[in-house]
Amino acid sequence: MCRHLGWLGADVTVSSLVLEPRYGLRVQSYAPRRQKNGLMNADGWGVGFFDGAPDPAVPRRWRSAAPLWGDVSFESVAPALRSHCVVAAVRSATVGMPIEASATAPFTDGRWLLSHNGVVDRAVLPPTPAESACDSALLAATIFARGLDALGETIAEIGAADPAARLNVLAADGSRLLATTWNETLSILRRDDGVVLASEPYDDDGAWEDVPDHHLVEVTSERVTFTALDNPKGS
Repeated sequence: MCRHLGWLGADVTVSSLVLEPRYGLRVQSYAPRRQKNGLMNADGWGVGFFDGAPDPAVPRRWRSAAPLWGDVSFESVAPALRSHCVVAAVRSATVGMPIEASATAPFTDGRWLLSHNGVVDRAVLPPTPAESACDSALLAATIFARGLDALGETIAEIGAADPAARLNVLAADGSRLLATTWNETLSILRRDDGVVLASEPYDDDGAWEDVPDHHLVEVTSERVTFTALDNPKGS
């Protein structure tokens, strides 16, 4: 259910992260290699980034309910978009959820960009105003209301309330990347110019590492930190 990617490091083009890699998000929209649930991600895509002007803390977004593989307008512009911090996603909608741009990650509270790779029962989430009625948008609104500094605790609590949930979250505010692994895949690539977090590797570089399940990852310009999350299922 969805694939996402985050970048923190030097200024690079959005195209170099999303479109140009051999197995990047464009390819993952129709042929993901490690996706556990669903065969493709054709229900929309989104890219968010921080461009530093006029306010470096303001996120920009471009979202669509159409498949990424057919968006020639984005393909023509993506090489000109540069950023040091990017969150991008392709979507496979949860059954019964709306297919609309507002249901497509990344979501935002005006400061953070957030993507959810997975599924969650909306009944376990508190009633919170959200961009869309879809499960991912409601989860994002819940996380924003609780605060990103409590991301690990929030995911552990929701995971305990919904044992079938898949709660891989990726968030960025321009200076930090945060990610959780909860019953879905995540990999990390530490490059000389920055760090990539992705649902699955976008190429065959041997430096990709799999992130263990039920962990919180924090990336800053100084370090990468892994923290184990409470696991109510004991696996």
